[in-house]
Order: sequence, then structure tokens, then C-alpha cells
Amino acid sequence: MDVKATTSQVRISATKARQVLALIRGKDVSEALLVLKYTPNKGARYTEKVLKSAVANAEHNHGLDIDKLVVKEAMADQGSYLKRFRPVSMGRAHAFRHPTCHISVVVGEK
Repeated sequence: MDVKATTSQVRISATKARQVLALIRGKDVSEALLVLKYTPNKGARYTEKVLKSAVANAEHNHGLDIDKLVVKEAMADQGSYLKRFRPVSMGRAHAFRHPTCHISVVVGEK
């Protein structure tokens, strides 16, 4: 049985989140958590929280054994942009777009 956890509107670009997700895809949950703990990226902190949530969902809601869980899918989809404007010379304004993403992690038994 597969169990999913997601987070939305994370303030990091999807490309940067995908770099971290590639490190844990297909690994045991305990190994994936260890990799994320020692990865010095901002995306690793968000991914670690989502992975812990998926493991908690699997244990509490479905009664699965944590030691047998594997990361089956890990993906980051692009979210909306936070749009901000900054004043510049001659009365103009430049737009700044802050990207967001949605991180999803699916765990299941071996």
C-alpha cells in the first residue's frame, strides 16, 4: 500500500527541490532520512518534513511497519509565483518573482 504526503507553496524553486529529491528516490526511509539530515540545502529541510509526515501517515493511518518502508516517488511540481515590485530610478518599478513549489513524497512497503 502506498501512502502519500504533500506540502504546498514552499518558498523554493522546483528545480532546486528536484535536486534533493533525486537523492532519496528509491531508498529505504531510514537511509533517506540520514541523507537528508546531512544535505546542506534548503530543500532538504522541507523534504525531510514531508518524508517524516508520510512515514507518520503510513504508521498511524495504515498500520505499516516503518522498517519496511521505501520511498517510491518523490516529486516537486511548480507552484505559483510570489510577485513583488521594487522601485527603481525615474519613477519606474521592476517586478521580482519568487518561485514556489509543491513537494510530494510517496512511501510504500518493499
